[in-house]
Amino acid sequence: MLENKSLLITGGTGSFGKRFTEVILKKYSLNRLVIFSRDELKQSEMLQQFPESKYPAIRYFLGDMRDQNRVLRALEGIDYVVHAAALKQVPAAEYNPDEFIKTNVIGAMNLVEASIKAGVKKIVALSTDKAAAPINLYGATKLCSDKLFIAANNFRGKHDISFSVVRYGNVMGSRGSVIPFFIKQREKKELTVTDKNMTRFNISLDEGADMVIKSLESFNRGEILVPKIPSYNIMTLVEAIAPSSKIKEIGIRPGEKLHEEMITVSDSPYTVDLGKYYVILSPTLVSNIDDYCKDNKCIKVPDRFSYNSGNNEVFLSVDEIRELIRENVDPLFSPE
Repeated sequence: MLENKSLLITGGTGSFGKRFTEVILKKYSLNRLVIFSRDELKQSEMLQQFPESKYPAIRYFLGDMRDQNRVLRALEGIDYVVHAAALKQVPAAEYNPDEFIKTNVIGAMNLVEASIKAGVKKIVALSTDKAAAPINLYGATKLCSDKLFIAANNFRGKHDISFSVVRYGNVMGSRGSVIPFFIKQREKKELTVTDKNMTRFNISLDEGADMVIKSLESFNRGEILVPKIPSYNIMTLVEAIAPSSKIKEIGIRPGEKLHEEMITVSDSPYTVDLGKYYVILSPTLVSNIDDYCKDNKCIKVPDRFSYNSGNNEVFLSVDEIRELIRENVDPLFSPE
């Protein structure tokens, strides 16, 4: 699908963007790959990893999602877009709500409008577990962003473009992950835990990249793609990383959930099981779920179904977490 096509990644210098770039360049021969971000230092650093001399299809484009004219210029000749740009830190959102709204909500709308004008064929937007029944401002902005992309399928008119969303939780080793934080904290022999009963989903950057490719290839009716991935208890993670360190329980932070949610009970009437993934459908775009399941070989989820990191069927063990850290964060990792 992407062979000899042009792709743009917003937020392309972030943790996901860099890994997705690596995966895409290995898998496809692209006509053009545009890395769109507002951080010139990160672009300069990424240029060292992916130089244009070695990767002639790659281009680095400075810009801000808040500037629709700049986004429109970047989209010239682009076939597909992966939207990873966002402000993401939960505590920062509570103190800077206007900045998060400008980037995460208005930026999303700018991308929708510019993509329709530029003749883009498809957009896949990255979401977060925090957009499911949000209790913090960051999650609320991402829920609004998700709704904008899905609704764009309704007002695209005669333009040949589709929008879909991928939603997943804690990404192992990313900037927002607790794992590098714990590894650093163990140097002082004390780890801070907000609540010992907390659970989190676990997904790797490679698994996230695979999800986006799956969505690009297979979904064009406003679907939200949700992966079936394992969970871990925070104390199991602590034991895996720093079994001899002291634990300081500091209480849940403002806007933080005890368990990550990806599918709520309210989503269940429109959710189907695709085997490796769940898919949340839009009732305005898919009028008959039975027909959708017949065409896509899926089944409806049970009534009042929900999917969160606390009610998950699969939890990682200490040994499994350690192996995943070696695979995805630090190949030389060893518990203290």
